[in-house]
Amino acid sequence: MFLNKILLFSGNANPALASAICKYLGLNLSAAEVRRFSDGEIFVEIGENVRGADVFVIQPTCPPVNDHLMELVIMVDALRRASARRITAVMPYYGYARQDRKVAPRTPITAKVVAEMLMAVGVRRVLTMDLHAGQIQGFFNIPVDHLYAAPVLLKYIADTFGNNIVMVSPDAGGVERTRAFAKRLDAHLAIIDKRRERANECQAMNVIGDVTGKTAILLDDMVDTAGTLCSAADILMQAGAKEVHACCSHGVLSGPAIERIENSQIKTLLITDSIPLRGAARECDKIRVLSVAELLGEAIKRIHNEDSVSSLFV
Repeated sequence: MFLNKILLFSGNANPALASAICKYLGLNLSAAEVRRFSDGEIFVEIGENVRGADVFVIQPTCPPVNDHLMELVIMVDALRRASARRITAVMPYYGYARQDRKVAPRTPITAKVVAEMLMAVGVRRVLTMDLHAGQIQGFFNIPVDHLYAAPVLLKYIADTFGNNIVMVSPDAGGVERTRAFAKRLDAHLAIIDKRRERANECQAMNVIGDVTGKTAILLDDMVDTAGTLCSAADILMQAGAKEVHACCSHGVLSGPAIERIENSQIKTLLITDSIPLRGAARECDKIRVLSVAELLGEAIKRIHNEDSVSSLFV
């Protein structure tokens, strides 16, 4: 039961997910025209009255990141100028999240730049999922609801792979996330000791933990070029794993990712629909997609009704 007027809008980033969220909530997707002029400039026109409404804009900033980010910014500006009461940016995937700190002299903190852009145009709340770095929440001076795809992924893993599994973190940074999964599944934990040579390239070194004869499940927040996962899968098989699967919240799948996955030791890659599959990824038999529409829809309903969202942060 909604307390007052709620409207859901979507840009061109992931209309299928937006429609699924609307179906869960029993709402229709609100009308908005988002198109481009011949020179590539984005034009937005809101197709209905939003005055006094609680508005949610569902727009992951997935590839092409800059286009979808600008769509979001311009839609929010149009909604603010049309007198929406509150605008919440629903960003299942937060682009530029990997640039969350200075890694070298004279480099930007672009995740902070994105946060400032969104606040400047009128976003008053953000709903996101599995941020690459949790501290990005602190870049905002507005409420941020940070969900996790864990409930959806854990159910699939428990129903599919049985008991003889080991959860594997592909690097030291993901150990906390992987340990939480292992605890919930009553599974073993292993870690890949990895040396990164440069961005998007890495060299897997060795395995910390026992994977012999077990089904190894690699867990990460995103898969981009798939170099990390494929290298990790090779070394896990060398270490005696029975088979290797991978599990990620966000399937960016850029560059040579699909070719690498197809030719790798990974039997299946489990991702969510936070980012829609594009191009060759749609034809890849190894990819399994789980929907987070109900999770996001429930969060939207609770935010609108001013109910607690904390039970979803698991």
